Amino acid sequence: MEKKCPECDKPVFGRIDKKYCSDACRNAFNNRINASANNYMRNVNNLLAKNRRILAELNPSGKRKAHKDQLLRKGFDFDFFTNSYQTKAGDIYRFCYEQGYLMLEGGYVLLVEREGK
Repeated sequence: MEKKCPECDKPVFGRIDKKYCSDACRNAFNNRINASANNYMRNVNNLLAKNRRILAELNPSGKRKAHKDQLLRKGFDFDFFTNSYQTKAGDIYRFCYEQGYLMLEGGYVLLVEREGK
């Protein structure tokens, strides 16, 4: 029984466990299968990078208070962050890589930069 390439339907020759007729077909098949996952990951990484850029731009000195609306106007998305840190007092800092923030009362945000970059 002749095996067929799942990408182009040509016959596959060579090793018994070979699935594709060429590296090009193997790459094309895997790229097509993983396209939606890769696209989602790319979009999330772009959002994280944008959030980090906004935080770094608004916080050149390492610690600053800003209003939440200021971040939103620049396109900051509070749903995306790389990690969070909870203090003993219960405050939760959220970080986009080394740039972070703490939600304060009155719509303000404390911008911080993690030490030891």
